[in-house]
Amino acid sequence: MASDPYQTLGVARGASEKEIKSAYRKLAKELHPDKNKDNPKATERFSGVTSAYDFLCDADKRARFDRGEIDADGNPAMPPGFGGGPGSGFGGGFGSENVDLGDIFGGLFGGGRGGFGGGGQRRPAPKGANVQYRLNVSFADAASRASQRITLGDGKTIDLKLPAGVEDGTQMRLTGKGEPGPGGNGDALVTITVQPHAFFRRDGDNVRLDLPISLDEAVHGGKVKVPTVEGAVMLTIAPGSSSGKTLRIPGKGFSRKDSSRGDQLVSLEIVLPEGDADLAERLEGWSDSRAVRAKLGV
Repeated sequence: MASDPYQTLGVARGASEKEIKSAYRKLAKELHPDKNKDNPKATERFSGVTSAYDFLCDADKRARFDRGEIDADGNPAMPPGFGGGPGSGFGGGFGSENVDLGDIFGGLFGGGRGGFGGGGQRRPAPKGANVQYRLNVSFADAASRASQRITLGDGKTIDLKLPAGVEDGTQMRLTGKGEPGPGGNGDALVTITVQPHAFFRRDGDNVRLDLPISLDEAVHGGKVKVPTVEGAVMLTIAPGSSSGKTLRIPGKGFSRKDSSRGDQLVSLEIVLPEGDADLAERLEGWSDSRAVRAKLGV
């Protein structure tokens, strides 16, 4: 039987959705398999934390669990005195077989089809287990929300549209794509892992890039080709641009919850040629008399 989901996440039974989400995010970052490659216990706990979060995010399941109608696996709770021990005759079968509990207990106690004693509500048959998947997504695909193909446990492939506001650790629910059960299929839970990039880096909803430019481009300005998460674009550099100057390319960042996009921030880096005697000769006798470090107080 799964652990109490509240205890797994370390929250009280009356915790709000915000408190549950905050607890999950904290534990997920701490226990993520990519950060604990040599610690299988952490990976196991990560799976348990994710399952507990999924359970408590299902309002119906959470309410039924709080009322004692189902256990942490989503199976109907056994009434007092009918535990699933080896000699009880009710051991472990109800979670995996298509059994009508109302008919069984109604027959034992003479009740009608309404359940125990004929006056109760029949509990719905449990759904199958949820299935966990991890989907590695490239940095550029995550920023542009490119469609992703995933192969499920039954061998079928589906194309997923990444959600607005996607980030590392985002979880997607595919209803009915889990294990089969008496009450229908469970769900597939897909956890997104965003891969790092060779030269892009994320800054909130924005994407940052350090762009090398030549001394000639810095002095005279011009148009240069700049990579973005959706392909190269032309960017105009103003004459007299210094290293560290940041230019903005609108709408080339990550998506927000409202589906708008952040920007790409391009920081210029002037790269001087090494061992260029011609450049040294051209600058001989010239010096820059500006107090370029005055703002630093030196």
